[in-house]
Amino acid sequence: MELRNNRRKGGCSCRSQRNIIFLYFCFFLNIAVCQIRYTIPEEMKKGSLIGNVAQDLGLDLKRLRSGRARILTGESRQYADLKTDKGILVVNERMDREQLCGDVTPCSFSFEIILENPIELHRVIIEILDVNDNTPAFKNRNIHLEISEIAIVGSRFDLESADDPDVGPNSLQNYVLSSNENFVLKQHSNADGSRFADMILQKPLDREVNPHLSLQLLAIDGGTPQRSGTVEIDITVLDVNDNAPVFNQSVYRATVIENAPVGTHITTVNASDADTGSNGLVTYYFSNLKGGLANLFKIDSVSGKVSVSGNIDFEKDRKYEIRVGSKDHGGLNDGSKLIVEVIDINDNAPVINVMSFSSPVSEDAPPGTTIAVINVKDSDSEKNGQITCSIDSKLPFKIQSSLTNYYNLLSDVVFDRETRSEYNITITATDSGSPPLSSATTLRLVISDVNDNAPIFTKKSYSAHVVENNEPGVSIFTVSARDVDWNQNARVSYLLEDMQVSGSPASTHVSINSETGVLYAARSFDYEQIKALQLVVKAQDGGSPPLSSNVSVKILIQDQNDNAPQVLYPVQTGGSLVAEMVPRSVDVGYLVTKVVAVDVDSGQNAWLSYKLQKATDRVLFEVGLQNGEIRTIRQVTDKDAVKQRLTVIVEDNGQPSRSATVIVNVAVADSFPEVLSEFTDFTHDKEYNDNLTFYLVLALAVVSFLFITCLVVIISVKIYRWRQSRILYHSSLPVIPYYPPRYSDTLGTGTLQHVYNYEVCRTTDSRKSDCKVGNAGSQNVLIMDPSSTGTMQRIQSEKSILDEPDSPLEVSSTRWGCTCMFIFSLLDLFSTPRNDSSPEDESRLKTDRKLSGIHLELISDCAKEHSGVNHN
Repeated sequence: MELRNNRRKGGCSCRSQRNIIFLYFCFFLNIAVCQIRYTIPEEMKKGSLIGNVAQDLGLDLKRLRSGRARILTGESRQYADLKTDKGILVVNERMDREQLCGDVTPCSFSFEIILENPIELHRVIIEILDVNDNTPAFKNRNIHLEISEIAIVGSRFDLESADDPDVGPNSLQNYVLSSNENFVLKQHSNADGSRFADMILQKPLDREVNPHLSLQLLAIDGGTPQRSGTVEIDITVLDVNDNAPVFNQSVYRATVIENAPVGTHITTVNASDADTGSNGLVTYYFSNLKGGLANLFKIDSVSGKVSVSGNIDFEKDRKYEIRVGSKDHGGLNDGSKLIVEVIDINDNAPVINVMSFSSPVSEDAPPGTTIAVINVKDSDSEKNGQITCSIDSKLPFKIQSSLTNYYNLLSDVVFDRETRSEYNITITATDSGSPPLSSATTLRLVISDVNDNAPIFTKKSYSAHVVENNEPGVSIFTVSARDVDWNQNARVSYLLEDMQVSGSPASTHVSINSETGVLYAARSFDYEQIKALQLVVKAQDGGSPPLSSNVSVKILIQDQNDNAPQVLYPVQTGGSLVAEMVPRSVDVGYLVTKVVAVDVDSGQNAWLSYKLQKATDRVLFEVGLQNGEIRTIRQVTDKDAVKQRLTVIVEDNGQPSRSATVIVNVAVADSFPEVLSEFTDFTHDKEYNDNLTFYLVLALAVVSFLFITCLVVIISVKIYRWRQSRILYHSSLPVIPYYPPRYSDTLGTGTLQHVYNYEVCRTTDSRKSDCKVGNAGSQNVLIMDPSSTGTMQRIQSEKSILDEPDSPLEVSSTRWGCTCMFIFSLLDLFSTPRNDSSPEDESRLKTDRKLSGIHLELISDCAKEHSGVNHN
């Protein structure tokens, strides 16, 4: 047979085993709760199977192991053990029903099985069935009775009751009196089911016939097999006592407060005897005290006063039934019953046992999460045992009852570890007694962190400055972010967002230390190219998944004075001349022109000042310090030169300062033709110098080519002549030297020597030049030093000529020398003096022209010799 109750996603089931199983209830709060019941006989061996808990609860073995299933017994002994590997419940310790429950039926005990993750709480009730393991026993081995011979038929005599701890059918069921002629046995039952017996006199005694009687009383239980106990009854027959004591009540009722001190009076019983003398004296006693009653109560044998002699505990027994007997000295007796009810007092504080406690708890746990399961017990009864659990109302928790005496501690809000990371929860259990008793226990709950907070920067935006031309790798500044989470979730890393800055990735400009947030320059910045960097830095924590936040970072490049001023006007050209014209009639302060300059730096590095560095006439012009305006500072006179040359320096205000210079040409004249005549020669000289540079380069290339060619020819000729000389030497022919016409030996004394060697050195100014024509013979060098005043030096050196003066090499060398001298002589002749030339320049020009004439004369002689050589 199977009973199953499912709710939501959980359920409980109970299946029948070899023992009887009942399902009391199965319900859910936020934890699964079931209750199952097993019935087993007492005295089972250790390890005996009680039931298959896993199957009955509908749980698999993996769930038992993962949930760390265990048994909770509180302060009680653990009689059962859970085998999680098999899912079964076995006997852990021998169970004696009589020891556990005494006379209480049915006899059962309970415990809880708890599982975690999620929490499940299941109650298991085990009922212990009685087995006939106890024999009825009498307190005394012998019962001594004194009975008067005149006892009338029907007189009753109380007998000691046997005690059998077993219950139900296994308890004491019957008394049997050995056969005799005088007495019969009459059996009675108490309200609690216990049995006792009296002897009834059915035939008068005759002391003279039989003064002593020996009987045997047999107590038999109903178990299988039956067990029995016996007691010997010794009867002494007394002589003449015809009135027995009689109690005034058949049942006495009294109450006593538990924990009443020893000696506390409970009640007084009273019996009267109609006899007089010693036969009328009544003695009181307890006729049938079971278990430990003799230690709890006592009776005064003379007065019949019943008082407390031990510790009365309501939680052990709530009511006591005591047989009270009375007898006179003649041996007659009577019996009555005393029922003592115990009044409970609130003498037990609640006992709190924490069955399960989950700590730490994640801060994202939803409201209603079970934090702990507690068991609270109070041994008192009724109001004294009614318990109320409470916690501090300011805490975000609540207490909820689940099973009997079980309470769940639940969360009532969503936790925030950053606001509060732990709670000290004091659970107070208070009963309803007067005065109430309470107990408390404190749980320390730790809230574990969840990555629910993104890093937060200390500023909404950052701004920093860095000087241009910095060293790559220099530290700029530091960004900082804080994450209020804990441990790994609070570990912040810094990253640069992938974005374009001035057309290139941000990482090419700056880098960032991922741990410290320090920004470094990845390159040297140029203020004139980039004035500011707009970046986005991301702070990311180490949680899973990670959270991040961004901040805007602006890096301003600070200018350095690394650029010199640039002159925009007047424009400096290489080939043409620009001049400002100033009439001679202008007044003082006349604006000649304005020097316009800019500095690409900024701030004070771009503040420009203008100064006159050099001038043809310093007292004629001045330059505005701030605006660069060139003005006259005196009246222009006729003595002032037409051509004025001003050098203006433009300087910035940086540290250190940088400057640029510009040359301003000013023409002081009243008419344009006058100015044109003054500046024509200068323009012509500039054009001429440009052409001359080109021709000099061309001539140098040609001469170099010819030199290499001549060198190759000379080597060839040398080899050829060496071979010829070897041939002539071996032939023994005379060698006659041969000289061409108009050539003499190397020491000839003609007007012009047969070989000339001129060196011509040209500059951009034709008036400063030299000419050089190479030849293997003698050498004449004309040197014009730039600092000379027209003096010419002639240096003559003699060299031996080749063995054959009329060789092709000499002819070729002579030709090219003449040609070169002719070219440079023409250049000198076409040189014209400048209008603004100084006397020194005119003297140098005259010297150059004389030199040109000498050149032409040399060329003429060279040509004649050349024609003669060709002719020959």
